[in-house]
Amino acid sequence: MAPMQPTRPGRPDPRQAQLAAAMSGAVDLAAVKARSEAAARAATAPPPSTEVPVGAPGAAVVDVTEATFQSEVLDRSFQVPVVLDLWAEWCQPCKQLSPVLERLAAEGAGSWVLAKVDVDANPALAQGLRVQGIPAVKAVWQGQLVAEFSGAIPEEQARQFVTELVKATTGDALPGGEPGEAGEAGLEDPRLDAAEAALERGDLAAAEAAYRSILEAEPEHPEAALALRQVQLFRRAEEAGPDALATADAAPDDVAAQTRAADFLLGTGNIEAAFERLLDVVRRTAGEERDQARTHLVELFAVVGDEDPRVGVARRQLMAALF
Repeated sequence: MAPMQPTRPGRPDPRQAQLAAAMSGAVDLAAVKARSEAAARAATAPPPSTEVPVGAPGAAVVDVTEATFQSEVLDRSFQVPVVLDLWAEWCQPCKQLSPVLERLAAEGAGSWVLAKVDVDANPALAQGLRVQGIPAVKAVWQGQLVAEFSGAIPEEQARQFVTELVKATTGDALPGGEPGEAGEAGLEDPRLDAAEAALERGDLAAAEAAYRSILEAEPEHPEAALALRQVQLFRRAEEAGPDALATADAAPDDVAAQTRAADFLLGTGNIEAAFERLLDVVRRTAGEERDQARTHLVELFAVVGDEDPRVGVARRQLMAALF
């Protein structure tokens, strides 16, 4: 792979797009591309309906398996909030809570979806969702967990949970209530569309500028902050280029060289190798050099996201190296 050269104005380097694509595929649901694709699928799907038989795809109450989790939970969560009911046949408290949630979902008339997951039949889902005990209820909105509770709570508390969830995510009240101001805004944000388009065509400078502009107007924007960190990583990886690896290998005590090599590795999807390179620096150094490597590693954790299990493993290794 030849070193990346500066791009002439108006002529994006296709290797930038390849770099962006590699990274967006490496950071799980938090990646801009993955989020955009899920939202696009949701936009073409019919909204959930109480007219569809319970348990069937597209219903307000669905039975979810590992095979249908993407379409019925993650994609659907870009339309309405999805409440996961994690249960098992042998669980008596589950049999108290599940009918309550099903009744509330029917009353919700498609304003939210109840997705029922049999943890015994879908152990990988239970593990991925970090279920510690059942009944467990987790709310998903736009591909991310936003709220949860465990145990068989009274119906009044369950109703309050879903009411506040709908208000907090879509700005709407449940049927029969008053819509919130954000109810008509929908889920699309044209500012994100422009930034994502720039990212997909490999114009990293334009993408960074677009995300910065969003954050200047809305500092707490949930997607733009993470996307900006990703784009900045893309640019650092491009600037470092593949020669960064040879340079770092030739100078193992040069912390700046090691961070550039880690940026290149992460930017091309080699997440574990990027983490391990900086962990090795932390293990071998002390004082300011160790702190520099640690700080950069934590920044890379933020780019990948805590949802990625490799971040959890690396965090534990970092703690062991420090203490």
